[in-house]
Amino acid sequence: MIAKMSKYNFVLYAAQSDDFVARLRELGLVDITTTGWEPSEEDRQLILDIEALQKAEDYLARWKEDEAHASLKGEPYGSGLEAFEAYQQAQQQAAALNTEIARLEKLAEELRPWGEFDPKKNAELAAQGILLHYLSTSSSTFDKELPTWAEQYTIAEINRTASTVWFVVVAKPGEEISIDAQEMKAPQMDCTEAERRIAEQEAELKELDKCFARVVATEPEMKAYAAQMKEQLQSDRVKATASTAAEGTLLVMEAWAEKETSEAVDKLLEEYPNVVYLKGDPTPEDNTPVKLKNNRFARIFEMVGDMYARPKYGTLDLTPFFAPFYMLFFGICLNDAGYGLILLIAGIAMLMKFKTGMMNRAAWFATMCALSTTLFGGFCGSFFGLSLGEFFPGVKFFDFQGQFFSWALAIGMIQILFGLALNVYMTIRCFGVKYCYSNLGWLIVLLAGSLAAGLPMMNEKWVIPGFTASSPAFYAAIGVGMALMLLLNTPGKFHNPLLNIGSGLWNLYNNITGLLSDVLSYIRLFAIGLSGGVLALVFNSLAEGFVPEGSGIVVRILVMLPILLIGHGINLFMSTISSFVHPMRLTFVEFYKNAGFEMASRNFEPLKNENDNE
Repeated sequence: MIAKMSKYNFVLYAAQSDDFVARLRELGLVDITTTGWEPSEEDRQLILDIEALQKAEDYLARWKEDEAHASLKGEPYGSGLEAFEAYQQAQQQAAALNTEIARLEKLAEELRPWGEFDPKKNAELAAQGILLHYLSTSSSTFDKELPTWAEQYTIAEINRTASTVWFVVVAKPGEEISIDAQEMKAPQMDCTEAERRIAEQEAELKELDKCFARVVATEPEMKAYAAQMKEQLQSDRVKATASTAAEGTLLVMEAWAEKETSEAVDKLLEEYPNVVYLKGDPTPEDNTPVKLKNNRFARIFEMVGDMYARPKYGTLDLTPFFAPFYMLFFGICLNDAGYGLILLIAGIAMLMKFKTGMMNRAAWFATMCALSTTLFGGFCGSFFGLSLGEFFPGVKFFDFQGQFFSWALAIGMIQILFGLALNVYMTIRCFGVKYCYSNLGWLIVLLAGSLAAGLPMMNEKWVIPGFTASSPAFYAAIGVGMALMLLLNTPGKFHNPLLNIGSGLWNLYNNITGLLSDVLSYIRLFAIGLSGGVLALVFNSLAEGFVPEGSGIVVRILVMLPILLIGHGINLFMSTISSFVHPMRLTFVEFYKNAGFEMASRNFEPLKNENDNE
């Protein structure tokens, strides 16, 4: 559900704005509207510094994980700012050193075939009119062309491998060398010198670790400095978007608080001097921030809904309604009890490691989807591509391949009807009954058709007595639905039947074509579940096919196990991604559209002390 909000308008002296925002930040319950904020040059620099501090935190976390740095201890810097400046300087030096080391390593690799030599000798020979050209080519080309080249030039082979020959050609200044080979610039050092310089750069790089160790020792102060900068940016943003009055003496701010905690806000405002405030309920025209308050089960799936958008304030939070469908769809797509058990083990391991926060919610999400997969895979009798029916002939498992195509369409129809019902409910709640007639008529027609014609198509025994495709009750329901769709679809214009019929026919055409595409989209549940099962079966057959005839159990294990691990590992990875993405697509496109979802433009983000978020 969506938390109820209270709207505030504050009027205060501009001179007290910093202190007032600080008090609101300490309270941690108020979201101030900052729509239309354009950062100044100072704000942009603050943003860059905050991003740099975040990168520094990430880098230091990786630096501490390196075992080579575990024993390094450093004296803390005097402040977070000093530590941050030292980090930036050290990071720039480290980046330059790493670039130079990479260049020298590449150069050393090129120089290694030439062995050790003195570059000064090249200069002395050049002064005497003798130039050395350094070339390389394939061994076959060199052996074939050497007699011809030797007639024109003095050639010395320096090094050789199975594929390449490195050689030197002696020539006079200005003499052109017409040899089909790759020439490199005369080296200014040999590989030994290059490796010596690499060692020097690496020693300098290692010396910087002392600086990073000192920065790590000052991490709490650095985090406090980062929090201070975030709060400063927050205050600047609030003041920049507040309206001014009385020639800039007064500021007017729009703010929001949860209704259930607004009494604490009222208490602060009443105690704070020289602040006038107005409190009221949001209107449909307001850009009200949204906060979701769901039960423990629905909260797990808020992370799925947040990938699209949160619902607009005043509408319905669809999270509790799509969550069971999403679980079911995930299980259908993965459709293997063995794969479900692996995900279940992974989910439980994550729950043991992450006790709170977003990772804990992700762990619960993985666990719930794994349970759905295990149950549905067991229902269909699939275990790592094996058919459990062969091992338990007395148990009647569901024939996924033979029966689920029509079931996928039926499940899609159920979710679409459920979404339409929610849409009708929300329309009545927000705007009144007369605005829901068109959707209500469409819901009645689809529900009647599904019960009278759809159920017998699924199973000929599923016939509702007195309500078949040829019964008077069915025709009456269709008539009522069509009347609502064609005659009462334009609120406020019910007196003009021609306008309503024309609009209704156009909506009917759009709804029919949209319904067909929506229902057919659910075939992906069958297709993805079937493809994963077929691939699992293929890997099982492939592993079995590589086993020599008459092999014992040890040989069978040694041959089959690597193939099964690699094959099922790939299939599990790809199928899990598909099982995560495609149910999300069905939720956001088909279900959200039919449920009349409207997205919010902003979330409820109250001012808080940044140190409290650590």
